[in-house]
Amino acid sequence: MDRDELRAWLRLTLSPGVGNEGSRKLLATFGSAQAFFEQSPATLKQLGSDRLERALLDEPPALMELLQTTLDWLAAAGDRKVVTLGDAAYPASLLNIADPPIVLYMMGRLTMPSAAAAAGLRIAIVGSRNPTPQGEINARQFARSFGASGMCVVSGLAMGVDGAAHDGALLGGGTTIAVVGTGLDRVYPKKHLDLAHRIAAQGMIISEFPLGTPPLSANFPKRNRIISGLSQGTLVIEAALKSGSLITARMATEQGKEVFAIPGSIHSPQSRGCHWLIKQGAKLVENAEDVLEELQLPVTRQIEGDTDEDDEASEATPADQGFMSALGFDVVSLDALQARTGLPTPELQAKLLELELDGVLTRLPGGLFQRMTRA
Repeated sequence: MDRDELRAWLRLTLSPGVGNEGSRKLLATFGSAQAFFEQSPATLKQLGSDRLERALLDEPPALMELLQTTLDWLAAAGDRKVVTLGDAAYPASLLNIADPPIVLYMMGRLTMPSAAAAAGLRIAIVGSRNPTPQGEINARQFARSFGASGMCVVSGLAMGVDGAAHDGALLGGGTTIAVVGTGLDRVYPKKHLDLAHRIAAQGMIISEFPLGTPPLSANFPKRNRIISGLSQGTLVIEAALKSGSLITARMATEQGKEVFAIPGSIHSPQSRGCHWLIKQGAKLVENAEDVLEELQLPVTRQIEGDTDEDDEASEATPADQGFMSALGFDVVSLDALQARTGLPTPELQAKLLELELDGVLTRLPGGLFQRMTRA
């Protein structure tokens, strides 16, 4: 894409009052952004829109600065690209969603390494920004299995489930795509700066927002349609009833994609969104294989370090098995656990500390405990 063509596309995205829908209509009429801006005011008057006429006549004040910033960004080290609607490199799966972005900024490994990822086999993983420790483990382990199977994991680089999903996919030797709500010259949250660098080295980061765009709250729900649109299915791991994850799941359903949800405790607010999705027809999943089988993608290799939980349980002493049975899988208080086990407080606290250090359980706010399990 040369400078004049890039300028025309950037101007189209910056022109107030045009938007994605108006831009698509213009592209359908004139063929390209550059062709639109070459039209005379008389031609635009025939469209019967003062708004479009102003878009032609009034150049956005920030255009030239954005153009130079974008050219400098493209010239920097690493694989970087600006892809426009109609470009051969534009993701085909996004052409079928209700509101495909006009321009996409891409950074990272622009060709997918595995055959499955290259073929467009992708799974979105979304969930709470403040998951339980078990929810974060589930996100990382599911994504790790998907990555090991060659499937690309798509998420939003947010705190919590998103970050764990990206990390898990990379740990599994796979690839991942982060769809972000800022310009690609920024990383949000800043805590994920190292993770973003890893993703760019082994996967891809995508945004529809111009360089320099800060983390505005309205942009994050908007980018969710891209997360679901790029993927064959969306897996929800812990979500409240009012959450962005349910927006992504709804968009996936509207796009004709599969929706999967992991059930949790009936007492956990973080599980209610998943339970609602399952009631609406989302597929309940207990492990990564459930998703892979539904999408007809076999597991290609075993994850190192994974063991069968039943084998571990069979090696436990009867006393340990009895304690773990009393602990259960739901969140439990110290008083409730003491009532179940009958252990003196010092002995119970010592046992809980031992299990916590072994990574078998986690301590939650409010003096609560929860058993940890592999996904």
